[in-house]
Amino acid sequence: MRLIARLLVLCLPLLSLQSLAATVSDLYQVREPVASQQPEERDAALGRALDTLVLRLTGRSEAAQSPALAELRKDPQQVVSQYGYKGDSLVVDFDPSSTDRSLRQAGLSLWGTNRPAILAWWLNETGEGASLIGDGQSSAVALSEAAQHRGLPLRLPLADLDEQLVATPENLAASEPTGLRAASERYAADALLVVQAREENGQWQARWRLWLGDAREQGKAEGADQAALADAVMLALNERLAPRFVIAPGSATNLTLQIEGADLTRYAELQRILEPFNAQLLSVQGDRLTYRVNASAEQLRAQLVLAKLQEVPPEAEPVDANQLPTDQQAPQVRPRGDVLRFRW
Repeated sequence: MRLIARLLVLCLPLLSLQSLAATVSDLYQVREPVASQQPEERDAALGRALDTLVLRLTGRSEAAQSPALAELRKDPQQVVSQYGYKGDSLVVDFDPSSTDRSLRQAGLSLWGTNRPAILAWWLNETGEGASLIGDGQSSAVALSEAAQHRGLPLRLPLADLDEQLVATPENLAASEPTGLRAASERYAADALLVVQAREENGQWQARWRLWLGDAREQGKAEGADQAALADAVMLALNERLAPRFVIAPGSATNLTLQIEGADLTRYAELQRILEPFNAQLLSVQGDRLTYRVNASAEQLRAQLVLAKLQEVPPEAEPVDANQLPTDQQAPQVRPRGDVLRFRW
């Protein structure tokens, strides 16, 4: 009861928390096109759906072909909770727990559901001019479906008149997205994506660049149509981003995590972020929360930085001079390696 009471006190200085990183709620749901509802077609689609999910979770196109997954690929329904037909697609819901367990047993590193929200400034250039794809437009459907297919939380600008004036080919081609940053603030995204796409000889091609914090990624993609091009871009983003956040099997250890500057809203946000790490709240002291987590320090840091927390130097503990040789001067303190400290 004392712990609950202290949590309630956190709501008194309630601060607004802009939630940036997004939880991908449909990460374990995969849609695969089918030509019919025949058993052979269904089984093939289930296999493709498993391949798609493995790529979403690992960021590695070759991961699904791992020999350790051979038995699972023979019978993907081992990790399927339900499936059904919707239009010309088979919609497959995989069970998160059994899927993750099977993939970890196969030695694969996994990327969780908490992923960077990406704001996409996507410009289609044709002989008739350039057009910015905005949220709610018919052309946005292909981008949204491609992002869902590759497990990425995507946001699109409204593409109103002011934004169309900013999203010019010159601004999108600039080495730094200076002209787009101010217009992007209203969307509270973690990453900024710029894409310049054009159709040439019946084939769509694109140059893309992504900024996430201080990191930058870039590349080229192509596709037979806009949907194929969008999928190629989202696939490339998944493969580039996943290595930053995957959790390698056996890398997790018991860590103490201290968070400073918490309020009730931030506590709720932390519960969501720390859920994959079996977090246990140990104490509340003022605005400091102390957790016990089972995690890789590097992956935990990546998730907390994504949530805009800053790491602070670890607290130190005294060193017993009697444990050192007499000819050495004993340091006064040494950092604790099992304690991570962050603050807002």
